[in-house]
Amino acid sequence: MLLGLGAVGAVGVSGGIIGAYYFVQPGLPAAETIRHIPLQVPLRIFSRDGHLISEIGKRRRIPITFDEVPEHVVNAFVAAEDRRFFVHPGVDYRGILRGIVQYLIRGEAASGGSTLTQQLARDYFLSRERKLARKLREAFLAYKIEQEFSKQQIMALFLNKMFFGQRAYGVAAASQVFFNKTLSDLNVAEAATLAGILPAPSRYNPVFSAANAEIRRSYVLGRMHDLDYIDDSAYAEAMMFPMESKMHGAAIELNAPYVAEMVRSDMLKRYGEDAYSAGYSVVTSLDSRLQRAANYALRNGLLEFTRRRGFRGPLTTVELTANTLALPFDEWPLDVREPLQQYAPGGLSVVLVTATAEDNSATIRFRGGGEATLPWAGISWAKPFIDRENTGPDPETVTEVLGVGDIIYVMPTANDSWALANLPEAQGAVVSIDPGDGAIVALTGGFDFTISKFNRARQAYRQPGSSFKPFIYSAALEHGNTLATVILDAPVVISSAELEAVWRPLNYSGRFYGPTRMREALVRSRNLVSVRLLLFETGIGNAVRHIAKFGFGDAALPRNGSLALGGGQTSPLDMAQGYATLANGGHQVQPYVIDAIFGPDGNTLYRAEPAIVCDRCVANAPVAGFDDDLIEEMSLEEMAVVIETYMPDATISPELYEGINIAPQAITLQNAFLVQDMMRDVVRRGTGRRALVLGRKDLSGKTGTSNDRRDAWFGGFNADLATIVWVGYDDDLPLGPGEEGSRTALPIWIEFMRIALAGVPENQMPMPEGIVSVLIDRDTGCPARAGQDNTTFEVFREKHVPECEQLEQLSDPFNDADGLDPEPAQDEEVESIF
Repeated sequence: MLLGLGAVGAVGVSGGIIGAYYFVQPGLPAAETIRHIPLQVPLRIFSRDGHLISEIGKRRRIPITFDEVPEHVVNAFVAAEDRRFFVHPGVDYRGILRGIVQYLIRGEAASGGSTLTQQLARDYFLSRERKLARKLREAFLAYKIEQEFSKQQIMALFLNKMFFGQRAYGVAAASQVFFNKTLSDLNVAEAATLAGILPAPSRYNPVFSAANAEIRRSYVLGRMHDLDYIDDSAYAEAMMFPMESKMHGAAIELNAPYVAEMVRSDMLKRYGEDAYSAGYSVVTSLDSRLQRAANYALRNGLLEFTRRRGFRGPLTTVELTANTLALPFDEWPLDVREPLQQYAPGGLSVVLVTATAEDNSATIRFRGGGEATLPWAGISWAKPFIDRENTGPDPETVTEVLGVGDIIYVMPTANDSWALANLPEAQGAVVSIDPGDGAIVALTGGFDFTISKFNRARQAYRQPGSSFKPFIYSAALEHGNTLATVILDAPVVISSAELEAVWRPLNYSGRFYGPTRMREALVRSRNLVSVRLLLFETGIGNAVRHIAKFGFGDAALPRNGSLALGGGQTSPLDMAQGYATLANGGHQVQPYVIDAIFGPDGNTLYRAEPAIVCDRCVANAPVAGFDDDLIEEMSLEEMAVVIETYMPDATISPELYEGINIAPQAITLQNAFLVQDMMRDVVRRGTGRRALVLGRKDLSGKTGTSNDRRDAWFGGFNADLATIVWVGYDDDLPLGPGEEGSRTALPIWIEFMRIALAGVPENQMPMPEGIVSVLIDRDTGCPARAGQDNTTFEVFREKHVPECEQLEQLSDPFNDADGLDPEPAQDEEVESIF
């Protein structure tokens, strides 16, 4: 009889299961659709050499495969969530029976008891409502998933899908958020912590409650020990491991937030809101080494400028009692602890002054309670700030500067010490471009993105001052002038409704220098020569049409005499583009920062195809270097010597260059060479001669200071890199006495190029065809007579050597350009403003 009852019961249960299946089956999705449901993965932005710059999106997720998950991490989740995971078919009959019994007794479905596969089914397809129908759907769907996927695939789906709190989705993101580690670096205690979070992510994550997280971790470790996943020793060690209660950001490897924002904006235009969740990866043109150099150089330069303007005083001052410092930092009074916990921008640290000493040093305490000494060498600069134009006298003792209880900024120094610091009010930008294709290899648009998201490299339109003059001189060369053209450096008075009733530009020194050759005028940055060169030797219309080819818009090209002195408005990025054109031999390249975009599966969605500088790619173009015509005359032995470096140009082998996107020629190769050569003299013996400290001969550059010293610029390049630096106040007020391009911007450029060009061979454009070197009279610019003194070599375009009637005889003036004899440097620093 019992056997019969059992058979009837079995039939009844089977019938119930079959009936339940047909009851819920119409609402069950196909298990294989999981393959096609995309996980919400944030936008990730990288440098061209693979360093993570930013991760943007509401959900932080790093997809992984099963093979990337350490065994002890898998064991932790199996122990915590589903110890029979690798043997059951998707449902655990004991859990199901327990749920049915509780439903019959209480009228509601039991919480818990779901297998790992059931949890996956619920999170992908179902709600969390506690109803028997939902539980049945969950169980049948879990069974279908087990038929469609392997256990390893299911585990990977589960670990990628689950929410761990603090915007972390998936175990790899959780590892980063809570422990700042990659998944492969997790220890047993950390793996157990993550596995313990899942039942209640908002309450059990260690950032919300370290105590709750530790209780859950102990439970998971106990389960792992009971299941023989860990032995007694490992269990004891993991139980003693300290619980970390700190949230970490994405594992950012390269600080380039201004570039990240440029990319984010572009991606939003391309893909809409999906850009933040569809798992796109963007590779930028940034070089991580150069970007770090730009960050360091700009911050260091702005901090140095700020020191010259005086100390503005402590952030605040707090009252200290004798007992406060003896307590652990977490027990300090809130009014003392809280100021130390504020954000410290730009690599600075916020500290508390706790004592001053007779040797004029100060004792400081950091957030967390760490102690250090602030030496007098790091304090003695702190003349009191009066206003942007004036400072007080140099301090003689530490007590004139600091007192106990002061909250101040400090910065690390090169000798592993600390120095007092101010938060800079001035801002700046550094942009560096590869002249060969326009790739932006480094860009920073301010001191700290967190305190100001305004990207000055791209969005600040300021007067470039004298740094714009190379473009004026390029236009002058294009319209018949030469580097030896003599222009009178004398007063100019112009009536102009656009500028003012009467415009009287001046040289920076206030002096007049008489007849001046074009080369010397640029080297010495003579304003009046530039104005006369534009107005009387070139023409404003001609200059505007010529300079527009460098990529400048109307705002940079005012149709009046102020154009000669950089009186328009342009951005550092536009200036970098213009200087790149000079650096590469006159080709107009377009700056770009997105090199490639990849979809969530790694498929290439976009690849930049920039126009590149390639003189060999153009048939019959003049190319410096090997003469292709000589190949036909060579023996086999001679060919073997050059075969590794020889490359025929498009005249000989046009098929090699088909389909190449070639940058258009904006100015001639000869024009670019002549401007480069003048700008090399700016560095050798002019306003840019501070750059001689770099010990290189391939650098061309130009300083710039706008009206009233509101902007300080330096731009410079060799054939590999074109870099612009700008410094100024966002409110457009003057920088202060003595703050010109050569003092304020040039040191930043030098520091960047020192790092960027370290170990890089010198590289400047070779002299192209069509250029000759001629011995000239320094005063007149005419070819020199035989035996004449006061001469120097100058370079000219062929057929543009000046013809002077007074010359009776020329003594073989044509010579190699390397024989140029520069004028001796003047003592006076002559930067230009108007």
